[in-house]
Amino acid sequence: MRTPAIILNFKTYAQVDGDGALALARICEEVQRETGASIIICPPMVELSRIAHEVNTPVFAQNVDLWESSARTGHTTLSSVKAAGASGILINHSENRRRMADIEALITACRKEGLTSIVCTNNISASRAAAAMGPDLVAMEPPELIGGDISVTTVNPGIVRDTVKAVEAITSDVRVLTGAGVKNAEDIRVALELGTVGVLLASGVVKAEDPRGVLRKMTEGLVR
Repeated sequence: MRTPAIILNFKTYAQVDGDGALALARICEEVQRETGASIIICPPMVELSRIAHEVNTPVFAQNVDLWESSARTGHTTLSSVKAAGASGILINHSENRRRMADIEALITACRKEGLTSIVCTNNISASRAAAAMGPDLVAMEPPELIGGDISVTTVNPGIVRDTVKAVEAITSDVRVLTGAGVKNAEDIRVALELGTVGVLLASGVVKAEDPRGVLRKMTEGLVR
């Protein structure tokens, strides 16, 4: 995964139902091509395969179940999302928490399958624990700021800086992202200054009246 990066989680907002998801994915692809920015997209799970095969932007799955391929109904396996075209997985997002044992098992499975693992955390202690499991990245997002209008880099830059230090004290192999309330290029620029390698965001782009214009402006924050 090329950094610094913007990882855009589409979530399951109404704006990305059906063809809306593909339309936003194509916007991301266009902005990436025009600016050279590293943009990764996490579309709704039901659109994962379609989008992975329609655009060249890297696609990550929003979630995955801890099951191998078998006679189960309604689950999403790691092998199925890889076959669908995903190159990475979001694990333990604030809106889809997992048990610690499951997080570690998923990280190990991602490593075996050659998929990038991003473990979402909500504080410094959780980030430290996640880093010890050896994912590719830890994404620290205070849950109370997710979906809000004020970025964590404005409200509490110290927690971002201290998360980076805490993870670096565990291992130099795990990189740090941050998110929650990230809405503009300045939020991203500050996140990088605090030691992260990018941001995980959603509503600031997905729910914007002009997602293309907003995203293109955001990429200016990736320039160090």
